[in-house]
Amino acid sequence: MIYMFLAEGFEEVEALAPLDVMRRAGLDVATVGVGDNFIRGSHGVTVVCDLSTTGLEVPEFFDGVILPGGMPGTVNLEKNRTVQAFIDAAYERHEYLCAICAAPSILGHKGYLSGKNAVCFPGYEEELEGAVISDKGVVRDGKFITAKGMGVATEFGLEIVAAFLGQEKADSVKSKIQMV
Repeated sequence: MIYMFLAEGFEEVEALAPLDVMRRAGLDVATVGVGDNFIRGSHGVTVVCDLSTTGLEVPEFFDGVILPGGMPGTVNLEKNRTVQAFIDAAYERHEYLCAICAAPSILGHKGYLSGKNAVCFPGYEEELEGAVISDKGVVRDGKFITAKGMGVATEFGLEIVAAFLGQEKADSVKSKIQMV
């Protein structure tokens, strides 16, 4: 299971475009609302999440964590103890940690991107403590996948698919969604 955490003020496209791509590919992704199942995005779109952080424990096994950006969504993700516990467990277990837009700053504040190639929304680079900042839209370095923002949300999802299921599967999904 891959857990995508959504907090009040998340960037809708950065969550829903990758989620759609991953589910089309057959990945098992659960959306987790911080504090509730109903989470309102930064542009007023309310999403009904599969799970809530309320009472959620870190499972013995899981495959990764996805953190959409947006404001104040990123700040709200970083403040949540359950989200932090999942991030730490994924890091310790060498599972995938994927973040887009401002959300890579959460990983940067923990020092997890030190020495890694990474990218974020322009202006947040200093928050990626110790990272090697890339000029690409989406970057995978080992078990870390980071992306600049909404404009590369679909590519972010495709990179996650490639990481889990291989480039051939990602290319197959890409061909079906008519990307130029």
